[in-house]
Amino acid sequence: MRFHPLRTATAATTDIVEVPSPPETMRAMVYDRPGEPGLLREARVPVPDPALSELLVRVVAAGTNPIDAKTRGGRGVTPLIDGYPTTLGFDFSGVVVKSPFEAHPLQPGTPVFGMVSFPRTSGSYAEYVVVPSLSVARKPATLSHVEAAGVPLAALTAWGLVVETAHAHEGQRILIHAGSGGVGHFAVQLAAYFGAHVTATGSQANLPWLRELGAAVVVDYATTRFEDMVGQMDVVIDLVGNVHDDTGTRSLTVLRPGGLYVMVPTGGFPGYADAAAAAGVRATTYKVIPDGAVLATLARLLESGAIQVYVDRVFDLSDAAEAHRELERGHTRGKLVLSVTGS
Repeated sequence: MRFHPLRTATAATTDIVEVPSPPETMRAMVYDRPGEPGLLREARVPVPDPALSELLVRVVAAGTNPIDAKTRGGRGVTPLIDGYPTTLGFDFSGVVVKSPFEAHPLQPGTPVFGMVSFPRTSGSYAEYVVVPSLSVARKPATLSHVEAAGVPLAALTAWGLVVETAHAHEGQRILIHAGSGGVGHFAVQLAAYFGAHVTATGSQANLPWLRELGAAVVVDYATTRFEDMVGQMDVVIDLVGNVHDDTGTRSLTVLRPGGLYVMVPTGGFPGYADAAAAAGVRATTYKVIPDGAVLATLARLLESGAIQVYVDRVFDLSDAAEAHRELERGHTRGKLVLSVTGS
């Protein structure tokens, strides 16, 4: 399954590379208060200092996610931000600059990818980040930094949904809404990989691609009511909620008695628990766990070609506002990535 538009780029390796000592300041995209995308601005800020088991990483590329745009707009994790200006971003791919100790397995020069602890620390829309060493893994050798930056949050979320929560297995019937998005395209692939019978909703243009990803049944949400095509599902992974056409409420009607509804978007379906109980099904939300060991497993799946990441567009770091506008349009296939240091 080869569908990545950047695949012609020279593949990166996980060999140790030389890294210069970090400067005192770095480029970062910051914003001074919640609001519109245009509030994102480029600034010079101090390079952060790692502590204890943290790594200092030079960021080559940073992934963007809907939670970034929600937070910038005043929702998401805004209540946890303790001061402004601040820098957004969870995902990164880059090179280790400082390790916790001499015998640490991730020595300076090691290409890695992972998730920073935003908003507890500064985010990945910057040239350097500090990150817990248990939240990163070696970058897959077959992926460029741009591709790798599109993986961590989305793929770890998909793994948590499909493997750890739904326990995907042979013959299980799973419905995945928004299957062509960042989390969705990984969820479809992982569910199919573990043998589930996958139904995915998406736009008409993305239906052939969803089949390539492994969906056995695809539904154009704009023209077809999914409940008219499917029923008695074991699991619904809802990446939409009730923010569009009561997708969450309607999803409860296609689950078998005792089936599992997983509601992902923050605030997407506030009454999901009571509605699920009334429908006789189980329900839960899910929050991503930045587990480097799971990320290493995903890296092996990516290197083998069992799953792949799709990067829709690449923006320069200075164009983060435009990337957020694209995120908010809600029609991204796969991932949007920021090029930060470029190599």
